[in-house]
Amino acid sequence: MLTQHKVHELVPEKKGHFINGAYTQPRAGETFANLAPAYDTSLGDVALGSRDDIGSAAEAAAAALNGPWGKSTPGERARVLRRIAELLNEHRPAFARLESLDSGKPYSETLDGDIARSVANFQFFADLCAHQTNATYFGEDGTQHTSLREPLGIVGLITPWNLPLYLATWKLAPALAQGNTIILKPAELTPLTAMAMGHIFNAAGLPPGVVNIVQGFGGGGAGEALVTHPDVKAISFTGETTTGEAIMRASAPMLKKLSFELGGKGATVIFPDADLDVAAATAARAAFRNQGQICLAGSRLLVHRDVAAAVIDKVKAAMRAIKVGDPLDPTTTMGSLVSREHRDRVAGFVDYARTCPGVEILVGGQIPQDHPRGAYFEPTLITGVDQSSRLIQEEVFGPVLTVQIFGDEDEAISLVNGTQYGLSCSVFTKDIDRAQRFARRVRMGLVWINTWFARDLHSAFGGMKRSGIGREGGQYSLDFFSEFKTISMAMKA
Repeated sequence: MLTQHKVHELVPEKKGHFINGAYTQPRAGETFANLAPAYDTSLGDVALGSRDDIGSAAEAAAAALNGPWGKSTPGERARVLRRIAELLNEHRPAFARLESLDSGKPYSETLDGDIARSVANFQFFADLCAHQTNATYFGEDGTQHTSLREPLGIVGLITPWNLPLYLATWKLAPALAQGNTIILKPAELTPLTAMAMGHIFNAAGLPPGVVNIVQGFGGGGAGEALVTHPDVKAISFTGETTTGEAIMRASAPMLKKLSFELGGKGATVIFPDADLDVAAATAARAAFRNQGQICLAGSRLLVHRDVAAAVIDKVKAAMRAIKVGDPLDPTTTMGSLVSREHRDRVAGFVDYARTCPGVEILVGGQIPQDHPRGAYFEPTLITGVDQSSRLIQEEVFGPVLTVQIFGDEDEAISLVNGTQYGLSCSVFTKDIDRAQRFARRVRMGLVWINTWFARDLHSAFGGMKRSGIGREGGQYSLDFFSEFKTISMAMKA
């Protein structure tokens, strides 16, 4: 029976893998260091997964698939998912604290954002799973055709460090709802909340081997071994675009089913007739939430020349209200970046901006002097940036907002579409016809009108161009994690 654990009790002292319902040590005995990025302190050593560990996880997953779980009904699986949601919600403060320590993001954001959304993912897919139906059609010749869903089998989930548990559960819940067994490889920078989920799975009555969690690295490590394992039928990956390319190449000989949610270069577009207060405040939120480490971030601000000065002043005021600090301080609104290495990468983009003619750093651009320890970086506003600049064309993935000025609707659409990415954007205008025209002409998987980050779990989520392959969310996720079989039968007159 799972009791009200304190944070340290949720994570084993020896941070191993979770395989076949138990915490196990790595087969090769190797570990890697896990650091709290806000404090430069150790969170302990974590098991370094290898091909042998993935093999053990695959054996456990295969056995579970051939057991009661593989024969379970949607209603039975829905009850387990609801129990997982209940237990995770009971322990939400502990999980939120783990996530903040591991990632550097504010506790207030993990408690009411990431972990609350993780609970909602299990609840949502439990309901969706319980109400699935099979489509039946009758042919003109009197035949009956029924399309059935079956589990894919063993599926591999590879999840990122920016929203660790939230995006893991976004994949775990529908994969479980469809009766699959799972090998999850969390990001090496943020292993703790995924590891702690082992307690939740066991307490919820999930059979051993249904979910297996192997820690470690990607290329040459556990991630590559997972992608190339012959018994893994599908890979769902969220992360950086070049990693997606590597996964596609490695899995191609085995024709695995793939779902990729990759990089983004989101834009917030503000027309003169917009509510400028709402638009500017939303632009700041879209750029700096989660320290700018969101694929959906509005990292580009495109503003009409008639209101550019006013909007920039309002964005600067919103930035001054951001409090950078200790992620466990309840008043903090921006924590640290996920690692010093990543912070240095973000700082490198800002250093590059300083070398570009006409570019001006209006706000920020430095490591905060009052936070010499940790991976902190100031929220940064940069103007005078050309469309061809690396600042526009590459994903910075940090608290850096660029400003571009446009003159008309066609120019704004050209600027939005003028990158390799096509994940999301927002447009602010009171002209509904313009908003609808804009939404249809931009090459983006998600378009928000007068808002940002509005999500309904039924709706399709994913990007165009180099921002992804396939869609997640609602029925789209259930379809991905299913194998369809059509049974056709002649009916006697």
